[in-house]
Amino acid sequence: MIKQKLTRIRPKYARQISSSLHVPVLCEVAIKYLNPRRNGNYLDMTFGAGGHTRRVLDTCSNAKVYALDRDPLAHQLAIEMSQKEEYKGRLVPLFGKFSDLPQLLDGQNLSRNSFDGMLYDFGCSSMQFDVANRGFSISQNGPLDMRMDGGRGRGISAADVLARAEEEDLARILRVYGEEKAAKKIARAIVEARGALQRIETTKQLADLVAAVLGDSSRQDKLQRPSHAATKTFQALRIFVNNELNEINYGMLLANELLCPEGRLVAITFHSLEDTIVKRHLNGNVIEGRANPVPLKYCGHDVTLDSQLMQSFVQNKWRQLHRHVILPDAEEIARNSRSRSAKLRAAIKIK
Repeated sequence: MIKQKLTRIRPKYARQISSSLHVPVLCEVAIKYLNPRRNGNYLDMTFGAGGHTRRVLDTCSNAKVYALDRDPLAHQLAIEMSQKEEYKGRLVPLFGKFSDLPQLLDGQNLSRNSFDGMLYDFGCSSMQFDVANRGFSISQNGPLDMRMDGGRGRGISAADVLARAEEEDLARILRVYGEEKAAKKIARAIVEARGALQRIETTKQLADLVAAVLGDSSRQDKLQRPSHAATKTFQALRIFVNNELNEINYGMLLANELLCPEGRLVAITFHSLEDTIVKRHLNGNVIEGRANPVPLKYCGHDVTLDSQLMQSFVQNKWRQLHRHVILPDAEEIARNSRSRSAKLRAAIKIK
């Protein structure tokens, strides 16, 4: 059933696949820390174009990879790779998001704590940014969609969010998920456009609207690079539409359930919201199944925590494999400019 549906949607992107395949970031470092071994079971939680999975399978001829992705095109690429002679029986494509994984693994005859490693490469891939019809790109005009599953699920598009959300909710989305300081001004302009019966349905319409609201003021990102005025708005909508932060948090919780003792976790993030979730899970700063939104160092002296919660802080389940976060070197940045904001964290499960 899934394969038939994928076949129908794929021609829409077929002409652009060759120029859109995702270049895996920090691939050598990621495989080094994942340390694949003979007969090991591995989970690639974000298959993309399969760069990391291919390296795992090529590095260790007896390893097996379960490749998860919610993007229909990425899943189709995983199916095609699994049919190649050298990978037959060693690559299992799985179609869905992180929260679908327990159900997807039910039929795979796998026990709890049965994986030797899990790899995450968060954020969007080049396959999504470079195809105008997906609605992720500021530089290419297309329908304002942004759904990573191509609209196959029940989620609404970014255009639907802009058409339906109240001004206060829009401002909150832009401020929390995009860290946009001008969130209120942009939200007000979107609501005013709706009042004038101007539905925002394309990426160009949104980008132009935000640029008009913010004027000619030049912007830079956290790495001091020139940035389009609408970059944070696009990021916020993408994260909200795809429920990305909750999915990442759930994905980190799954690592505790699926990795065997001494199993390895490698996570590559591309902005501070993603990295904060990963870092706080690895540091044990988790409250009731969620990454604590406040760093522990800011807890006041008047805050009293129960003994069970304090025990969870001091009995961390992870041992990190490096002292400082790992960044791409100048050579990789020169080859792939999108790697500039990448951060890699790796850890071993000790409990």
